[in-house]
Amino acid sequence: MGKYIEFDKSRPMDLVLLGRVAVDFNPVDYFHPLEECTTFKKYLGGSPANIAVGVSRHGLKAGFFGRVSDDQLGDFVTHYFEKEGIDTSRIRRCENGEKIGLTFTEILSPDESSILMYRNCIADLQLDVADIDEDYIKNTKALLISGTSLAASPSREAAIKACMIAKRVGTPIIFDIDYRSYTWKNKDEISIYYSTVAGFADIIMGSREEFDLTQSLIKPGMSDEETASYWFNKNAKIVVIKHGKEGSTAHTCDGGKFSIKPFPVDCLKSFGGGDGYASGFLYGLFNGWDIIDCLEFGSAEASMMVASHSCSDDLPGPEAVHEFIKAEKEKFGDMIARG
Repeated sequence: MGKYIEFDKSRPMDLVLLGRVAVDFNPVDYFHPLEECTTFKKYLGGSPANIAVGVSRHGLKAGFFGRVSDDQLGDFVTHYFEKEGIDTSRIRRCENGEKIGLTFTEILSPDESSILMYRNCIADLQLDVADIDEDYIKNTKALLISGTSLAASPSREAAIKACMIAKRVGTPIIFDIDYRSYTWKNKDEISIYYSTVAGFADIIMGSREEFDLTQSLIKPGMSDEETASYWFNKNAKIVVIKHGKEGSTAHTCDGGKFSIKPFPVDCLKSFGGGDGYASGFLYGLFNGWDIIDCLEFGSAEASMMVASHSCSDDLPGPEAVHEFIKAEKEKFGDMIARG
């Protein structure tokens, strides 16, 4: 892995994440329209928050730049982080009554899910430039920026400040595009801010749709190869492009191209896989694995997550992922997910 990204082993934290911390309400009486559901289970939510939990369960030391509501739900998410061993020293409470995001999920079938987000007067987008300090970024091996943080001020400026500091102090930047339509005002804003952070990033991860949004003001209609080449000419070393059920491909700056398919599982829901994917993929990178092995581990964790009820409580440890891969290969053959 050293030929792509060098992680400074002397730094005490492995990964600092920046972005959304939320609360998910997933229906217990699923396979019905949301309006008919009466019972929900509460979980920690928000893509970067889930990834923080995921990498922590793999033994990495994570920290977080974020804002939460100054109420019982703010207590819930910060205490959840603390129980997982995630550093909360840079998570601040909002001062003007802003509320943590609530996500109600609709699980209509294993293939059809939707998300209803409550994001007015939202806490996570109150992250301020004053909340970002150089020492914290200096003390982590990598910084992950979640694209939702770029949807509005002051959070977008805070994220860009974090990137600028990271470049100056030699901290690799991971950009998880994490597009959510809520809170964005127009398509041009998406391209402006996504492409700004992507230009800083050493690793970029997103779906084909997310890359299209990122590049809409640059050059619409790029192929996967054109997309990877464009960002390699900026700063990127690894570009991961996901195509849902068709699988995903990691492009590397030395011309490498590594593809993986999802492991077959009985799905419960169609969301949450991306957070497991990122947790597993990044765990492999931090351990210096070959790219294809990072992808396989991430793909396995993604499949485990779409078969589970939550996006945070059910995130597995590394032993469980290895066992899952072993069982899948015994059942379906050694090359089940590769190629």
